[in-house]
Amino acid sequence: MTDASTSHLVLIPSYNTGPKLFETVRAARAHWAPVWVVVDGSTDSTGEKLRAMAADDPHLRVLELPVNRGKGAAILHGLEEAERCGFTHALTMDADGQHPADRIPQFQGVSMANPDALVLGRPVFDAGAPRLRVGGRKISNWWANLETLWGGIGDSLFGFRVYPIKPLRMVMRRNPWMRRFDFDPEAAVRLCWAGLPTINVPAPVRYFKAEEGGVSHFNYVRDNALLTWMHTRLMLGFIGRLPMLTVRRVRSRPIRSFLR
Repeated sequence: MTDASTSHLVLIPSYNTGPKLFETVRAARAHWAPVWVVVDGSTDSTGEKLRAMAADDPHLRVLELPVNRGKGAAILHGLEEAERCGFTHALTMDADGQHPADRIPQFQGVSMANPDALVLGRPVFDAGAPRLRVGGRKISNWWANLETLWGGIGDSLFGFRVYPIKPLRMVMRRNPWMRRFDFDPEAAVRLCWAGLPTINVPAPVRYFKAEEGGVSHFNYVRDNALLTWMHTRLMLGFIGRLPMLTVRRVRSRPIRSFLR
């Protein structure tokens, strides 16, 4: 893609992703412009190499945080700069190559046609997907749908999605959470609470093994504890919002179409 969008960008947070990051960035740039990468305190020299790539590509921008703050904090940093530059929407994708770069134009197109909506990726897993990860996300998805009174979240953990920047920034600035692994599910729930319609679009996801260059910073104990605390506070928020969500549920239905 050579013509850069002035409203929709691709935002990639990265922490010590290694060579997979460069593959991801090249794939994203092949399908969209502009692409921004937020290097979240990485110590693997990826920031330096990205800056060299950006020097030869006017549609690639690198933002760097001095220390690791977490996925949500890195995305917020990128959103603030993007809004300052006039962008209205951001497609977020992981840096480890799991998300399908060739689907970027489709997702951005859906967002452009529905600018008020939250466009959520609905993962389609291949045979190599870890059963524990796939099974565990079903639990998180059930809680997220309960917390929104089944407001249309097809998958709460899949980070390949398009956010309207302004409402997401407002939600994040109003609470101190959503800064680490809890970002994706809490962002979806809170934006549903804020009244954003949802559109779920299927997208393939691929898990890479270590010998294939796959990198994962997921810690089953730490991050599952983080998700448990997140759903606990979201349930408390849900109780207070139950009358409003019930009325909304009766009066209108969210956009829940699963595009093919």
